[in-house]
Amino acid sequence: MLAWLALALVVAPAAAQTSATYSNTAAGAISETATPCTGPMVRNFTVASNTQVTDVNIGVQLGHSYRGDLRITLTSPAGTVVNLITNVGTGADNLNVLFDDSAAASISTHTANDNTAAAPPYQRSFRPEGALADFNGQGTAGTWQLSICDSLNGDSGSFTRADLTLTSVPLSPYADLSLAKSVSNANPSAGASISYTLSVTNAAGSALTATGVTVQDMLPAGVTFTGASGFGSYNSTTGVWSVGSIPPGTTRTLTISGTVSATAGATITNVAEVSASSAYDYDSTPGNGAAGEDDYAAASFTVAGTRTAGTPPTLVCPAGTTTLDWDSVTWSAGATSGSYALTAIGTTGFNIAISGGAFLNNATYGGQSPTRQNIVTGALSPAQYSIFELVDFTSQAGSVASTITLPTAVPGAQFRLFDVDYAAGQFADRVTVTGSFNGTNVTPVLTNGTANYVIGSTAYGDVLSADASADGTVTVTFAAPVDSITIDYGSHSLAPANPGQQGMAIHDFLFCRPVGNLLIAKTSSVVSDPSNGTTNPKAVPGATMRYCLLVTNGGSATTTGILVSDPLPATTTFVPGSLRSGTSCAGATTAEDDDAAGADESDPFGAAIGGTTVSASTATLAPAAAMAVTFDVTVN
Repeated sequence: MLAWLALALVVAPAAAQTSATYSNTAAGAISETATPCTGPMVRNFTVASNTQVTDVNIGVQLGHSYRGDLRITLTSPAGTVVNLITNVGTGADNLNVLFDDSAAASISTHTANDNTAAAPPYQRSFRPEGALADFNGQGTAGTWQLSICDSLNGDSGSFTRADLTLTSVPLSPYADLSLAKSVSNANPSAGASISYTLSVTNAAGSALTATGVTVQDMLPAGVTFTGASGFGSYNSTTGVWSVGSIPPGTTRTLTISGTVSATAGATITNVAEVSASSAYDYDSTPGNGAAGEDDYAAASFTVAGTRTAGTPPTLVCPAGTTTLDWDSVTWSAGATSGSYALTAIGTTGFNIAISGGAFLNNATYGGQSPTRQNIVTGALSPAQYSIFELVDFTSQAGSVASTITLPTAVPGAQFRLFDVDYAAGQFADRVTVTGSFNGTNVTPVLTNGTANYVIGSTAYGDVLSADASADGTVTVTFAAPVDSITIDYGSHSLAPANPGQQGMAIHDFLFCRPVGNLLIAKTSSVVSDPSNGTTNPKAVPGATMRYCLLVTNGGSATTTGILVSDPLPATTTFVPGSLRSGTSCAGATTAEDDDAAGADESDPFGAAIGGTTVSASTATLAPAAAMAVTFDVTVN
């Protein structure tokens, strides 16, 4: 009987695939006014039967001059979003395309005009920018959404129709996992203990035991981990709760404890999601980040107290300051780089790079972003100019990185960021500032406004701030030397999956003028003596000793014309030909002759003996650089 069953399982036919097409012919206008990316045109396809997706195709027909204005996505009932086309085709007109993963070419190669003849069949077939295969394995039932937006000004069009084709098989045996999350205190004080409780359940009606279950719950900034207890194990470094197996009708629970490190008024949201499971789940997909699925849960708390704007540290600059003042320099609208000659510092570069989004053109804020404008002012009066970055990100992961590169390090720097804020369902600003000095990270102090809070080197917007208000201002202070500064602007977890228009302004940079700081150290060691040779030698008459003169520039400016003199003790005699130079005592291996002339005096260090005085020199010594000179003497 067992053998017969095994044979039957081998030869049984696979579940038959079926295809169904759903059409939407609700015509409508497409323009930056009618369908901006903050409120796109949505065309729905309602699917009643619940089967398991194996393939998805969608045809889209519309008329629109300058097709490069358009962005189109398809969203499944499970919340998975696939980009079909994003600003492709530049000046080409119209779209009459079947999007199919198996098409020979990508839509990104489509530069020709399409016709507006009736479809289907569709004029062309292309692979979408995303992968429609991301829907595979999901349930078909529910509402599928086609979203269309016009992201640029100047052109318009009209939607004609779309046809969604779903190929599927009957639902596999499944385990229906759901996740719940709660927080112990909705209004804790700063420094208070807090805990999150996670519960993952396999529904009683499930056909399978789910194995290999993991839940991803990385504690957010603003909560410091102190411990975890409950079923399975929790790794606070990776944020992974290893649950293991969950039979039908069973709930597994974990409690994660921490300390509130956010400031008063900050709202902290902690998100968790089932990240892995052995079993098919018809209404959710592990690890896809879809907030609408039942394997995704979030809990928030707001730190008690009234937020007040912080007081920035005072920037101390012994040699005075130099300002990069946007009122005094030029910046072309839409430019992403510039260079500026700064007094006592040199030519400084400012570069902007964007990923996961596009800069917008808005006449109110100076035209094509990035741009120099004085509408977003941080409440300065009279209004001053700043560089404004107005962007449309396609996901929470999008960001703009603005980097200022200095030709030499400065001892300190300070600047302000305007309009770091939040609007529910639209955007949630996040800005992280980092510095570097000779390749080593430098952490600044960020000072919050009343529309944002600060944790470490990151500020998070959580209240709306007006263009001319100081509420959204963040002040950044570097109290240690830096030679480059990067400002990374994007979204945090309160932003929608597809954030709307958002912007931040970078105001003037105040730099401490560079200063050099030369430090000198002298060390000695015994090389040999007449009795012991080089084995444990002693400083006795006839012994050879080695001295090292080490000069280090601990400042932020390059120093020039450096000369060091070292008179020899009367009890020693210089060993001719023993002078060596380098960048460290151990690395001083470059031979120097005994006079102060010749090419060896600038390679890049020089050394000489004159009478009973040893000298060392170099034309320049950069910040953090060092000059070492070694020489031998005989003890008299």
